[in-house]
Amino acid sequence: MNRSVILSIAKTHLLSKMRQTIIAALGVTFGIGSYITLASFMTGLNSMLDSLILNQTPHIHIYNEIEPTKEQPVSLYEDLKDSFSVVHSIKPKQTQKKIHNARPIMAYLNENEKVRGAVPQVKTQIFYISGSIELGGNLTGVDIMKEADLFNLKDYIVEGRPVDLRNNTNGIILGSGLADKMSLGIGDRVQVTTIKGDIFPLKIVGIYQSGISEIDNIQSFTNLKTIQRLLGEPENYITDINVKLYDIEDAVPMSKKIEDQFGLTAVDIKTANAQFETGTSIRNLITYAVSVTLLLVAGFGIYNILNMLIYEKMNDIAILKATGFSGRDVQLIFMSQALIIGVGGGMLGLIIGYVLSSIIDRTPFNTEALPTITTYPVNFNPWFYVIGIVFAIVATFMAGYLPSRRAKKIDPVKIINRL
Repeated sequence: MNRSVILSIAKTHLLSKMRQTIIAALGVTFGIGSYITLASFMTGLNSMLDSLILNQTPHIHIYNEIEPTKEQPVSLYEDLKDSFSVVHSIKPKQTQKKIHNARPIMAYLNENEKVRGAVPQVKTQIFYISGSIELGGNLTGVDIMKEADLFNLKDYIVEGRPVDLRNNTNGIILGSGLADKMSLGIGDRVQVTTIKGDIFPLKIVGIYQSGISEIDNIQSFTNLKTIQRLLGEPENYITDINVKLYDIEDAVPMSKKIEDQFGLTAVDIKTANAQFETGTSIRNLITYAVSVTLLLVAGFGIYNILNMLIYEKMNDIAILKATGFSGRDVQLIFMSQALIIGVGGGMLGLIIGYVLSSIIDRTPFNTEALPTITTYPVNFNPWFYVIGIVFAIVATFMAGYLPSRRAKKIDPVKIINRL
């Protein structure tokens, strides 16, 4: 039978039952629209939570680990080498925090094609003093411009700029929790004292807010040379090296290679954030499970509507067969109806999903805990739209195919005899 005739009949059937046609199309539309909105919002939210931790975390953190001496004096005594010895109250061995040959190690790492950047840090514990207030915390010396570029530190400086710290040799970027507790702001001075008792005044040039109160209450940053001067150490004094890779999957093998090659402790990002990654995997699993459920519910709704549509068209099917239409022609008519509903409803669902996602993306979301977030996070992944339209077509195809097989086998004589 001519395709144009089949499509014309399918169109006539759809228009003659406009209410059912609209309901079937809306079932597809809202199913696909809900899927796209939910998947875009939930994956965007998961990405935001990941970025809060992962953007600030080095892919590999290199430092000297403080640990007990593996070989105790008793194990070096030849007369007791074949005996079983028990040593109590083992103390950590005397080791320096400084990484030996840190700059040559960084130069070596920066030449690696897998490494985006390796930057130095000096970490120390200090006390912040403002008037009669004295608070314990951490002070980290950094190359501020490299930190801003590689680890997005600039995104968490809510007042001031990274360049202000670079241009001030006695500057400090103070944690927001510390600033609030001591009622300090940009331009004020805060005194810091080291564990040796030395006191130094530093000018506040920026306020840092990570969104994690435990960090904001103790953490501050200053220039690398400034902290080396505070500690009375030379310019080659470096306690930590943070490495950023192009591919996070290279972190585990490279960290093991660094430990074997340099005899240092190298912690990869997956080991450091194992529990966080588990939570992310569970959230993603829930997101996709709910999304698939929405699509399946929409598919069953389409099937039920098309099945009822064919049941009501029994008389029309009998007449078509009596006038020369084959069972295959009848099947193609109802398959065409299903695909028209699927494509039309699916395209409208894509539009609605995109519009709703855009509205969510523009909805203000301001909280002091997340200084870098101004609107609700949405992930406009094109694959969501591809999956949506493909499912709409496949679901309506299957929903139309199963009932159309029944229409194909209808005996027109039995139907006409009932009239």
